[in-house]
Amino acid sequence: MELEGLSNVQMEMVLQFQDFTGIEDISVCRDVLTRNMWDLEVAIQEQLNIREGRPSVYATESRPPQVINDRYLQHVFSSASGSTPRPSGFTGLINYFINNVFSFCYNTVSSLVMAFLNLFRSNERIVTDPLRDVLNFIEAYKEKHPVHPVFYHGTYAQALNDAKRELKFLLVYLHSDGKSEAESFCRNALSDTQVVTYINRNMIFWACDIASPEGYRVSHSINARQYPILVVVGMRWNKMIIMGRMEGDCSAEELLRRLQTVVTDNEVYMSQARAERLERSLTQSLRKQQDEAYEQSLKADQEKERRKQEEKEEQLRQQQAIEAEKQAEVERKNNIARLKIDMASEVPSEPPADASGTTSVVFKLPSGARIERRFYRQDSIRDVYKFIFCHPASPDRFEITTNFPKRVLYSEAKETDGSATISDVGLQNREVLFVNDLDA
Repeated sequence: MELEGLSNVQMEMVLQFQDFTGIEDISVCRDVLTRNMWDLEVAIQEQLNIREGRPSVYATESRPPQVINDRYLQHVFSSASGSTPRPSGFTGLINYFINNVFSFCYNTVSSLVMAFLNLFRSNERIVTDPLRDVLNFIEAYKEKHPVHPVFYHGTYAQALNDAKRELKFLLVYLHSDGKSEAESFCRNALSDTQVVTYINRNMIFWACDIASPEGYRVSHSINARQYPILVVVGMRWNKMIIMGRMEGDCSAEELLRRLQTVVTDNEVYMSQARAERLERSLTQSLRKQQDEAYEQSLKADQEKERRKQEEKEEQLRQQQAIEAEKQAEVERKNNIARLKIDMASEVPSEPPADASGTTSVVFKLPSGARIERRFYRQDSIRDVYKFIFCHPASPDRFEITTNFPKRVLYSEAKETDGSATISDVGLQNREVLFVNDLDA
C-alpha cells in the first residue's frame, strides 16, 4: 500500500497536500512531504516555486557548496554513446578495451589540462549580474522553444543551495547558441513531453548560455568540453557531486534513458541523505523536547524550592511576630508593674473608721474577689482608679461602673472625667462598684 507505514497524521497531511497541489501520484506527495520533514506549508510552497520556476524561500546568495567533479563517480554519456556497437569476438573485445582505455586517458588528461588552464583564465569574464544572465537566456529560449522544462529562475549558486537543502537532483544545462547540435537537441530532445514531465517531477532544472559570464563561469566549473551539455548534480556521502554527464546531441528516448539511469543509480544515496536528515531532525526535535522537559522540570523544582523557601520565611516571620508579641506583652506587663509601683504612692490614705464625710465602697473584681475600702467624699474618681489599679488582683485595663442603673464612672477605653469627686458622681455612705476587665 502506498501509504503503508504512515501515521494517521501523516496520511492526513498527504491527502491535504494532494488536494492542494493536484498531484495524482500519491507516492510523489508522500516523497515531497518526506523530503520537507513533513512540513506541509514548506512542501506546498516548494511545489508553487517549482511550477513558477522560482528559487525556494530558502534560496540565498551565499557561496554555493563545493561540487566534486570526479569522472569515477559519474555516468558519462557522449553523443556517440548511444550508437556505439557492442563488441563481438576476441578482436572486438580487445579493440573495445583499447578504445575505452584511450578514451579514459584522454578524458582524464583533458580534464587536468582544462583545470590547469582555468586557473589562468577564471577571471577572463567578470560576473556582475548572474541572475540577469540566467533570465535573459530563459526569455530567449522560450521564444524559440515554447515547450520546455520549468526553468529555475535564479543563479547557479541559488540552484545548488536549493538542491542541497531540498535533497533534489539538479539538472544543469549549458547552451551554446553557435552549435547546430544544441539547436537540434533543444528542438527534439529537450522539448519532448515525456522528457519535460520527467525533469519537472524529479529535478530542479537550471540553464544558461555559455556566451554570458554566468554560463561561461559554470562551464569551467564543470569542465564542459562539448555542447550541448547536461550534468546531474546530487548529494552523495554528504557532498554535492556530479552524478551524470551528457555531452552532445541525442534523441528524446536516449535522453530520457540517460536521465533515468542516473536517477535510478543514485536515488539510493539521495534517499539515504533524506533519511539521515530526517533522523537528525527527529534527534534534534527529541533533544529539544528533552531540553524543554528538563527546563520545565528545572523550573518546577525551582518554583517548588522558591515556595518552600517562602514558606520557611513566612514561618520565620510568623515566629518572629509571635516572639515580638510575646516580648511586647512581657514588656507591657513589666511597664504596668513598674507603673503600679510608681502610682502606689499617689493613692490617698484610707480614712479612719470613725471619720466623717467618708464613703465605704465594695469593689467586685472580675476574678470574683471583693475589696472594701473607705474614701473621703472629696476624693476624686481618679483616686479610686489608682487604688484599684495598684491592687495586685486588678486587671491591666478596666472600667469602673455602678450596678443599677449602670453608669461608667471611669474607663480606660474612653474619655471620662477623672477629676469628679465621689460626691459629684452621687456615691453615698455605702456603695458597690464593679470592675470590668477591658481585655477579657
